[in-house]
Amino acid sequence: MPILSSNYQPPFVFKNAHFATIFSATLRKVNFKIARRERLNLQDGDFIDLDWATSQRKSKKLVIAMHGLSGNARRPYMLGIAKTFTENGWDSIGINFRSCSGEINRLYRSYNAGATEDLAEVISHINQTQAYSTIVLIGFSLGGNLLLKYLGETDILPLQIKAAVAVSTPCDLGASLQALDAPKNKLYTKRFEKELKAQLFERQLNFPQKLSKSDISACHSLLAIDELYTSKAHGYKNASDYYKKCSSLQFLPAIKTPTLLINAKNDSFLTEASYPKNIAENSEFLYLETPKYGGHVGFIESNNSCYHEKRALEFVYDFVK
Repeated sequence: MPILSSNYQPPFVFKNAHFATIFSATLRKVNFKIARRERLNLQDGDFIDLDWATSQRKSKKLVIAMHGLSGNARRPYMLGIAKTFTENGWDSIGINFRSCSGEINRLYRSYNAGATEDLAEVISHINQTQAYSTIVLIGFSLGGNLLLKYLGETDILPLQIKAAVAVSTPCDLGASLQALDAPKNKLYTKRFEKELKAQLFERQLNFPQKLSKSDISACHSLLAIDELYTSKAHGYKNASDYYKKCSSLQFLPAIKTPTLLINAKNDSFLTEASYPKNIAENSEFLYLETPKYGGHVGFIESNNSCYHEKRALEFVYDFVK
């Protein structure tokens, strides 16, 4: 498919990538309430909490959204996408990855950028208990990488899945981790480290034989956290093995679902690998849009809406009857 042009033009202040990123993540307010929370007990004995929102009329269409690193389904960008779709007649689910709903999960493992088995189990549960004819998947950042990997790693997907959108997605996890280590991103990495270490200290209370407080305290980077916990807790040899096997870049050529990847050119979390122009040009299903502005999930417009929310809805309607 040809590379898509973008007409996103933010208000002047949001042309600054860092201001756009910080505002959208922490300062933006979305007037939207989640209807209910459903706890899905997983086959391995763990659980995932799903935040539901429904349209005013009974819908046969469902959007499933996935958050980023150390996020949850109540973050502004998750509420914004739920609000946009439900106001247009869709039902919505925001997935809280394991340990991200405010309650630590039961098992030693939690979530990672390649844990597609959890997404597959959520979709299977929905198809067994509901009657949606159309499902659209949307992922942000880490959730976008998980989504793209899911779409490309198997030839057989549920027929209900009609389209997908990935926003501000690091397609090469190792390269993006190096980008985050740059001085300009220190504010973000320190916040991630603080939130992830807080979860690890809580997990250590349940698994003192596997984690020590001193080892957690000694982690002073995202790489160190992935070396200590993320990689080994999920069956990888080390952080490098985790990044290599879970990066979505290698799965993009195999995607057979209409998929829009929106990555801003000024996103400081991303590297060249996250703008897969050659793959998109040779794919029938992967559409790449690279707005000049937007930062990391920071596509703010003047009316407190976000460009990527309206763009996602517009894109899926090209493939949903």
